[in-house]
Amino acid sequence: MRRNSKFKIHNSKLAKLVPPLLDWFSQNARDLPWRRTRDPYAIWISEIMLQQTQVKTVRPYWERWMRELPILEAAASAGPDKIHKLWEGLGYYTRARNLQKAARQIMERHGGKFPRNFEDVLALPGVGRYTAGAICSIAFNQATPVLDGNVMRVLTRIFGIEDDPRERKTGQWLWQIAGDLIAQAKAAETAKRKTCGRSGRGTNSCSCLNQSLMELGAVVCTPRNPECQICPVQRLCVAFLQNRADKLPALRRRVTATPRRFAALVVERNGKFLVRRRPAGVVNAHLWEFPNAEIGAGLRGPRHTSAIAEAATEILGLAPAEIKPLCQIKHSITRYRITMEAFRVRLNGFPSTPPGVWMSAEEFDSLAFAAAHKKLALFAAGCMLSG
Repeated sequence: MRRNSKFKIHNSKLAKLVPPLLDWFSQNARDLPWRRTRDPYAIWISEIMLQQTQVKTVRPYWERWMRELPILEAAASAGPDKIHKLWEGLGYYTRARNLQKAARQIMERHGGKFPRNFEDVLALPGVGRYTAGAICSIAFNQATPVLDGNVMRVLTRIFGIEDDPRERKTGQWLWQIAGDLIAQAKAAETAKRKTCGRSGRGTNSCSCLNQSLMELGAVVCTPRNPECQICPVQRLCVAFLQNRADKLPALRRRVTATPRRFAALVVERNGKFLVRRRPAGVVNAHLWEFPNAEIGAGLRGPRHTSAIAEAATEILGLAPAEIKPLCQIKHSITRYRITMEAFRVRLNGFPSTPPGVWMSAEEFDSLAFAAAHKKLALFAAGCMLSG
């Protein structure tokens, strides 16, 4: 691939970047549980969980997953309810379903052994270019580049790239830079092995180089208030030398968040609550929830009250005898800012074919709820116990 001249990336600069990045990572890497292993299955689980999710959130989920499903075969054979329960609260549940599809694919096509070939890893459901590169480099020390948000920010600043990194051409060049950089790490490792003989065999330069870029972006080269004074490559960083770290990367403004409002219905009968499972093909598919409906975000006063009563009648098949506010839960899904208003509903009688199933609070423990409805389940159970 011919280089874009305006970026002016030279191999000499790439080569100079490798040693300080590796040295810094060896001394400053956070002690994360998935960094204590080279098991590709364990690393794969961590990478899928870390997609659009912070490390502090992922850690307990990863540890629980590995306790419950310690080997790939266990993930492939687990029931879907167990998979969803282990993922409960982590969000983006398609990741969990794709993960199990991939595990079964590995069992069928690779004899239960996690593939080492990059193209085979990339072919797994839910695995993109970044994730495949991360797994192959970290688990197998292959010279496969990575480019996530952290790495994109680090490279954009180091090389002073002013174009929006989310634009196609700019993204392609960032991938090229990431590939050239890890190739330099691999070349340095090969040279060290030739020089040092057996003493150089323990190096994992590709693994550590990619992780150093991820780590640098996570803890030093952060989106806001980067700590340039402690950066190991500050003297090679265009943004630092030109005092422009706060200006790069030059990202387009995100789409303005859209408010949405839902009314959730808490209906109780003989100590059990009416809950339902979300259908396939929708957000949070297969997870459990309380009956609910979207209502106008801008409704107020009588119109708001009327909309809730109409929604309850349509969902339950009976006009409610009484509707009382219970609690309000706010959360976000992608670009939506959602307010879920929960109401305790009393009926005169119960529908012959209820829109869901009756479950006790104790049974909730075995169900995987959507995050907001999990909070509502705990709240509703607490209200019942307190009378």
